[in-house]
Parts: sequence; C-alpha cells; structure tokens
Amino acid sequence: MNGIINLKKEAGMTSHDAVFKLRKILGTKKIGHGGTLDPDVVGVLPIAVGKATRLVEFMQEEGKVYEGEITLGCSTTTEDASGEQIAFSPVTEILDENLVDQVIASMVGEQTQVPPMYSAVKVNGRKLYEYARSGETVERPKRQVTIYNFERTGAIVYEGDLARFPFRVKCSKGTYVRTLAVDLGAKLGYASHMSQLTRTAAAGMALEEALTLAEIDEKVNKGDFSFLQPIEFGIGDLPKVNLTEEQVEEVRFGRFIHIDTKAEQVAGFYQGKLQAILEKRDKEYKPRKVFL
Repeated sequence: MNGIINLKKEAGMTSHDAVFKLRKILGTKKIGHGGTLDPDVVGVLPIAVGKATRLVEFMQEEGKVYEGEITLGCSTTTEDASGEQIAFSPVTEILDENLVDQVIASMVGEQTQVPPMYSAVKVNGRKLYEYARSGETVERPKRQVTIYNFERTGAIVYEGDLARFPFRVKCSKGTYVRTLAVDLGAKLGYASHMSQLTRTAAAGMALEEALTLAEIDEKVNKGDFSFLQPIEFGIGDLPKVNLTEEQVEEVRFGRFIHIDTKAEQVAGFYQGKLQAILEKRDKEYKPRKVFL
C-alpha cells in the first residue's frame, strides 16, 4: 500500500496518536506524517504510506497555512489556550486597527523564533516540555523561519480586559504559530497568546478535502481506498522535470544525468509518474531517492 492521505486531525490527539490509529485501520506499519500538530490544534495532517514515507521530508518543506485567533491581554505557560495564565496587561482602550495591521505586516519575511518551553524541541537530549514540567529552565536554541503571509481576517472583539481577533498565516516548516502570536502581542505592548488554531493547508492538501480517522475507517471497511492519493502528491515544492526513457534507465542504476535546470533538487517524472528525487552535483544530477 503506497500513497498520501489528507487526514483531518481532531483535537485531543497527538500526531503520533493519529499515525498509531491509522496503522491499525490500514493494517500496515510503514506510515509517517508530514508535519507535527499540537494536540489542541485541528486540521490537515499529511500522512505518507508505504513508499511515500521516503517523501516526508519534502512534504514538510512546503509552506503551511493556518487560521486561528490571537488574544491580547494575558499570556499563558504554553503560549496557547491550554496553559495556565501567567501575565496580564489589560486592554483598556480601543485598539487602532490600522496600527495592528501594520505591526502584523511587519512580521512577514524572515523571523528569528525562540521555541516555547512547552514544545518537543530537544536540548541536551531532553525535550523542552520535559524541562518545563519539572520546573526547570534551559537556554532555548533560536531558529530561523519564514512568514510568507500574515493578516488579520476579522474584527477585533473586546471581552472584559481582553481583545481577540482572527488571523491567517502561511509559514515555513518549523514555525511556532503560538510564538508568533506572543511576539505580535509584545510588539503591540500586550501579553498575549494563541487562543485557537486550525491548519487549513499543508503539502498541497486542503482542509475541505480532509477525512477524519472515523471516515477513513468507514471507507476501509467498505474496501474503498480512494482516499489514498498517488505518491506524486508528496514532492512538496520541488521543481518537476520530465525525464527521457534513456535518463530513466540511467537513474535506475544510480548514474549521473544532465538536466537543463539550475535547481539544487528536482523531482524527475516520466509519463506522469515520479521516478526519482535528484540532487545537483557540480553540473549534473545524481539520484538521491529512486522510486522505480
């Protein structure tokens, strides 16, 4: 069994939980996911099955789209709604929406983020959330991420000393959207957190077409595997090149071939089927992963 599944992960389960349950539903062990989602986050979780697991790294490279809500006025231990409130800065005046939008726009582009303490990033062999749960602090490694698009998508709503508004963001892999919410709040002068989040797109797949575990289970019981997309869906943002029959034979034996492109890595196709991932070596391309 080979292919890509557009899974709609529901709240209350980890990405690992979703993979574990899919292994049972599909009766196969070779399954991986293309981008972790926090337990409270719902939305698109690309799943690779069989040969497609070799494409997970490329599935993760493609930008992801999220829609959610940011709350100004208080921060939490986890930077989202699941944590304990730890700091307050009441919103006592009506915010200038133009100013809010300007600050949001200023965050588009390359950003340096410090991962949340409640995250799976490892430091000295331990995950940050393990330090956090034991009350320890540790220096967190900075990471570079890219924000391709970031915008407020609705009105600012006031509730007591808090202000909330919906947003949409497209970002690179490794981006912590809850940290983006906290950093935005700091720029506006308020404690803040991400109060809701849904991943609406990833690896070229959209939430509107995603299936829940229950829906996939129902289809499998009926012998319907139409939800399995071809492995070609897993190449992410890699440029496509068409190979000749002779080049396919060269690739089959791991030989270098000449391709008229400047990209560092490409997905080689023949008659619409993925043949290999090739990487540039000097002036030629060497097969990195072969799917023949």
